[in-house]
Amino acid sequence: MLERILAETIRQGRLAVRFPDGHTVHYGQKGPEAEWLIRDPDVPRRLIKDPTFELGQTYMEGGWDAPQGLAGLIETLMRNVPDDNTLSLPGRIKRRLRQVNTVRASRAHIHQHYDLDEALFRSFLDRDMHYSCAYFADPGMSLEEAQRAKCEYLLRKLELRKGQRVLDIGSGWGGLAMYLAQHADVEVVGLTLSEEQHRVATQRARDRGLGGQVRFLLEDYREHGGTYDRIVSVGMFEHVGVPNYGTFFGCVGKRLGPRGLAVIHHIGRTGPPGLTNPWIERYIFPGGYNPALSEVVPPAEKAGLKLTDVEVLRFHYRYTLREWLRRFQIRRNEAVERFGEQFARMWEFYLASCEASFAVGDLVVYQLQMAMSLEGLPLTRAHWYRDREAIGSAAIQTA
Repeated sequence: MLERILAETIRQGRLAVRFPDGHTVHYGQKGPEAEWLIRDPDVPRRLIKDPTFELGQTYMEGGWDAPQGLAGLIETLMRNVPDDNTLSLPGRIKRRLRQVNTVRASRAHIHQHYDLDEALFRSFLDRDMHYSCAYFADPGMSLEEAQRAKCEYLLRKLELRKGQRVLDIGSGWGGLAMYLAQHADVEVVGLTLSEEQHRVATQRARDRGLGGQVRFLLEDYREHGGTYDRIVSVGMFEHVGVPNYGTFFGCVGKRLGPRGLAVIHHIGRTGPPGLTNPWIERYIFPGGYNPALSEVVPPAEKAGLKLTDVEVLRFHYRYTLREWLRRFQIRRNEAVERFGEQFARMWEFYLASCEASFAVGDLVVYQLQMAMSLEGLPLTRAHWYRDREAIGSAAIQTA
């Protein structure tokens, strides 16, 4: 049955499949060829029964391999096999239940992924440990340069002035908060629910002599008070959950002063609302969801925020994930020693499938600039691109 399905669907690119009994079948005619080595005879049955979950599950268990490249194989499959991501009524109910994301649930979800091990993330991230999409102003940039470019670009979009107070919701390992403090001379408070990230970011700020200018708090955005001139959030909104969008933007509005401005950088989908891949939801980002823009804007409007700029970053995360996967595979043995072979395969599939999703799927990165008032903002974007060649020209020097 799997052979028949592949014969009917593979039209873009070529696919060579070696089945467990040793015979090989070639599908498609033109384009680069991907290779699929199926070892476990039970894999075809499981894939037919539940392809969106079992593709990752069977790889993680060692049931198949991709000798010519995992991301390339997944990309070939995604180009040819339609993903039924329709948000039916049962899907809406299921999504709502899985994305309740109370403060307690959010802490548990963040702990599962972000508190794994500092060394794991250092093995594949850039030297300043930015665990979010980089900005490739030039496709030939190194990962370090592209992450620095992202920080500089966000600094410009925030329209920062010396001495302002900035809230970083989802501050990660602290790289962006410290960049803003060092390069714009502002005070930054970062929020995270990850104990590991809080520990590492706090120590890094001390080591750089920024302890009085940058603080990291182990708090949920719903628990935090205070008023800020600017709010930035990078790669955190994906963990909020659709039922909480009104609460999130309500908190942003309450924390901003009357001339306040926010920049929200998050993964989204170019199509209509959908569902999170079940394998990703189970093993990588429980409670996570990449929204359609149509799901984000209405709750922001209701919170009194005015959308002042929208930019769609296309393929930037593809390049970022490709480099993360390359670096992870170089030091793969370290992950196997600490967590085991199955974990290493899980992490590989996570990075490779996400790279493929940004290459041929409907995932992009949105950068949304929102303000409490239209007054005082520049009339054009021109100053964001001034001296553009300087953006990302040198790697960040890390502690």
